[in-house]
Amino acid sequence: MKKIYLDYAATTPVDAKVFKAMLPYFSEKFGNAMSVHSFGQEATEAIDKARTQVADFFGATASEIIFTSGATESNNLAIKGVLAAYYSVDHKNNAKPHIITTKIEHHCVLDACKKTEKDRRAQISYIAPDKEGIISIKDIEKAIQPNTILISIMYVNNEIGTLQPIAEIGQMLKRINIKRAEKKLPRIIFHTDATQAVNYLNCNVNDLGVDLLSMSGHKIYGPKGVGILYIRKSTPIKRIQDGGDQEYKMRAGTHNVPGIVGLGEAISVISNQQPVISKKIQSLRDYLIKKVLAEIPKSYLNGSADKRSPNNANFRFDDVEGEGLILSLDMEGIAASTGSACSSSTLEPSHVLLAIGLRHEQAHGSLRITLGKDTTKGEINTLIKKLKEIVGRLRKISGNVLSEFK
Repeated sequence: MKKIYLDYAATTPVDAKVFKAMLPYFSEKFGNAMSVHSFGQEATEAIDKARTQVADFFGATASEIIFTSGATESNNLAIKGVLAAYYSVDHKNNAKPHIITTKIEHHCVLDACKKTEKDRRAQISYIAPDKEGIISIKDIEKAIQPNTILISIMYVNNEIGTLQPIAEIGQMLKRINIKRAEKKLPRIIFHTDATQAVNYLNCNVNDLGVDLLSMSGHKIYGPKGVGILYIRKSTPIKRIQDGGDQEYKMRAGTHNVPGIVGLGEAISVISNQQPVISKKIQSLRDYLIKKVLAEIPKSYLNGSADKRSPNNANFRFDDVEGEGLILSLDMEGIAASTGSACSSSTLEPSHVLLAIGLRHEQAHGSLRITLGKDTTKGEINTLIKKLKEIVGRLRKISGNVLSEFK
């Protein structure tokens, strides 16, 4: 049985060009980049090249790119690092710092924010999306307080694929920060988790107006265990782990040289392929959505039909339990998911789907299909055929028999 992988939002296979670039740094060129001898210098040169590749893609300078173990670490560094910088200055007469985020962020952002609340180090405002999963710029602006120091909003939602108006928020904050400077209020730092956006969207940090940007290598056909945090020059942020002086003293720990090389090469591949791949994948996604909604009764699209990532289709099916749907598809050789891979072991309904107004039973009946650059129309047709059979069978088991499928 040929297997079909449709869970590219969870992870992607390493591109052949990326693997080839990485290979020498596992054995032939194994030096530690912090060593002064020729082996170390060879590793340093490879890291410098990757840093430049990444910086060029994001419209940044090389010194603004910090290599991490992935977006989870980057997001933690962004939130806790900005907070640490705030507390490194005497603010004893000021109100507790305030952070704005959304109810549909990745768990690593939400949990980092909740930790700061629990430790009583910050006040957090969680902005709710509309029913299509879009955050209102007006709601963000209303939430801003004199003591607001950070706004963290993901570019593309990892579950329902909705796009947030990051560039527009950046423009709004630019105007607000000018007024705040006149009042001698702290500048509001703007962070975005762009992990699901890098493959398909404009991620130039100047166009977006962000001060901090996170991403992971394994979402862009690069290796696992490596990512970056872009830090705009002059952004107040402190390291949150102790150790060596790697990464401009922002992130201690021996460099993952093969991973960093792989990330740099993956970024280069994207730079050359992005427009063509995005158009191809979006065409397949639109075909999938149209067929599923037309041919499976009581099926619905979660999230905006227009403002969504080119590769994401998130459905819900009445009278069907999502876990049974995933397991049944897997038995047919088709890999998909109900939501974030980081929370797939829990039986709790998706916090993202609940935030856009779905009831618990609706959230439990959802399916996330995410396409990749190797996805074919034949695979999509196979998915649709199997999905119709499985949904029909599961509804009969649950006692909810519907009219014949079209």
